[in-house]
Amino acid sequence: MSKLILATRQSPLALAQTTMVASQLGARLGLETEFLKLVTTGDQQTDWSLEQRGGKGLFTSELESALLRGEADVAVHSGKDLPGAMPAGLAIAGYLPRADPRDVLVLRQGLTTPALVATSSPRRRLQFSLHVPTATFTTIRGNVDTRLRKIAVDRLADATILAAAGLARLGIHEWPGTTFVPFDCTRMVPAVAQAAIAIQCRVADVARYAAHFDAAASRVVTLERAFQAALGGGCHTAFAAHATVDTLYLFHENIGVRTLPLAAADFDAPVATAARVLQQLGLL
Repeated sequence: MSKLILATRQSPLALAQTTMVASQLGARLGLETEFLKLVTTGDQQTDWSLEQRGGKGLFTSELESALLRGEADVAVHSGKDLPGAMPAGLAIAGYLPRADPRDVLVLRQGLTTPALVATSSPRRRLQFSLHVPTATFTTIRGNVDTRLRKIAVDRLADATILAAAGLARLGIHEWPGTTFVPFDCTRMVPAVAQAAIAIQCRVADVARYAAHFDAAASRVVTLERAFQAALGGGCHTAFAAHATVDTLYLFHENIGVRTLPLAAADFDAPVATAARVLQQLGLL
């Protein structure tokens, strides 16, 4: 192999993340890198309600197909876009070091409590409603800068909710006409694998790439994905799990937000840990 081909979506955020992966892998493997830029179903169908369509695989399937056909060596995903189940023959090779996992309330300047919040995520809607029961919701789609303009300039809503990591990777730390207010994880539990850049490859190639990624990120995200898989949830299920080295933050529409302690042994058997915790909470 003389060149490493990375499958990626074409959005500015996806390309920024793929550039990070290409820089790391290319340097460590001593290879040139090339991007295979693909348009996913989720990118094409901008008028779809992701909540009604389910969301599973809408931003990942085309990249996975390219891997299975041998057109790319690895695929780069936002970790939170990956469904719990993976196509046969593919695996996650690893993750880059995880960034700030929190969500951020992007509020139009001059407001303190938004009446209309633009988000298509049931996870975000239900958790926000716990703190602002009077809030109503609408949907805006598009790239990050498009969403910011729709709040600050077009005034299509009073606020939206975005991932802190995505904003940072795009170099967006503020935006004219808005105020950024990060959520604590006890108020808005992040999506499974939020802020983790996932590198996917064919099963036979995992050993080639795995050592070049971040073990700490893999350890916590693997546990989060075990909860996702146990519940059969995709990125548009009203469920969230976020793990740190000693704490699990969990949200489910049936029980609200829970904060639970984690021991080192819990990470060694993620599937068993997820089953035990979910059974104790009455969710399995």
